[in-house]
Amino acid sequence: MKILIIDATGVGLDFTLRCMAAGHDVRVFIRNTKDGSRSMVGDGLIKRVSDWESHMNWADLIFCTDNTFYIHGLERYRDKGYPIIGPSVDTNRWEQDRQHGAKVMEKAGIKTIPSTVFKNYDEAIKHVIETNQRYVSKPLGDGDKALSYVSKTPADMVYMLQKWKKNNAYKGEFILQEFHKGIEMAVGGWFGAGGFNSHWCENWEFKKLMNDDLGVATGEQGTILRYTKESKLAEQVLKPLEDYLHGLGYTGYIDVNCIIDSKGTPWPLEFTMRPGWPLFQIQQSVHKGDPAEWMLDLIDGKDTQKVSTDIACGVVISIPDYPYGSLTPKECAGYPLFNLKVEDTDVCLSEVQAGKGPAMVDGEVKLNQPMLVTAGSYVCTVNGTGKTIEEARDKCYKTIDKKIEIPNSVMYRTDIGKRLEKQLPDLQEMGYCGDMEYC
Repeated sequence: MKILIIDATGVGLDFTLRCMAAGHDVRVFIRNTKDGSRSMVGDGLIKRVSDWESHMNWADLIFCTDNTFYIHGLERYRDKGYPIIGPSVDTNRWEQDRQHGAKVMEKAGIKTIPSTVFKNYDEAIKHVIETNQRYVSKPLGDGDKALSYVSKTPADMVYMLQKWKKNNAYKGEFILQEFHKGIEMAVGGWFGAGGFNSHWCENWEFKKLMNDDLGVATGEQGTILRYTKESKLAEQVLKPLEDYLHGLGYTGYIDVNCIIDSKGTPWPLEFTMRPGWPLFQIQQSVHKGDPAEWMLDLIDGKDTQKVSTDIACGVVISIPDYPYGSLTPKECAGYPLFNLKVEDTDVCLSEVQAGKGPAMVDGEVKLNQPMLVTAGSYVCTVNGTGKTIEEARDKCYKTIDKKIEIPNSVMYRTDIGKRLEKQLPDLQEMGYCGDMEYC
């Protein structure tokens, strides 16, 4: 099969390599970095192309990882029936405009948390003072996730808003969402012409940079996930959307992150209308068989996806100055990954390229040893699988100890999945994840 991957940052490298290993002819477009320079991701490992449009007629399958940069250009091809997996203009609005996403859910009979959009800090400050409630602040669209904040009281929410106003931290629109106490859990599914595939992906994200959910919000530092045919959460927050998705002609992945309160009621927080990262990389550890054929079948309305029902634990490996981005990808590039090989299926490569590492030759250090090297600060994701969360965690962290050696202050969390030891019994008491075990 001929596969075209349209990638914004290079997060599709692992999937590309898996497709190549399965015998597919894969071409990859990766956009330039934020500083305008050419991305080095995948150099020497994959077939890079300088533009994507000239390859649209060539491809049997087009996989788009991005949710903003290319969806408008892809729309006319989607309208003509090109075999595209990935976000569309309509579905992207669900993710980028949280208010729109909430309206979609309300029309489908799904309860949502009240929220308000603000264009300036003064209006938001006034709102918090007048309502005297706890709130969660979130940027709209692709705004700075570091400005997401879960307040302890109305007072500290106002304090943070005042700080951001003073520092001019964020100029776009943002929302204040009423605070709901509970357990965070997400569920996703692959959707095509035949509806949702038969397996739901239940998952738990760990979004903060440091252990115990401390530090800045990064998007995701690691995840616990499993595929299951029976999901109470999916029945409540995904199945009701099926008719709407059919109406949009969507083909791809949809994930809803929720807060489940003490009464067992799920409150959706946000959509992800695309393969999430590193979620999709972690999913690869439990996908079975050909990595791409089932995607083409999904477009045709057939469910041929094969998955393991093992639990997977994935941990993001990075180097400074992730996640802040003050260094350019070039400044983060070239650090040797001493123990990693392309064939390591338990490690999903991200911002990585082929290069050379150091060796002592006749009393001199020379870069003459072929090996994988960094091409940015978001290096890879390490996976482990098992029948229990503890087994998956154990395998994952043993792989990290064995294979991750980078001479530039490797960063990763050591507690991915740990909070589920306390949360899983509570979820099960409310009727969720009944057949899942921590240890």
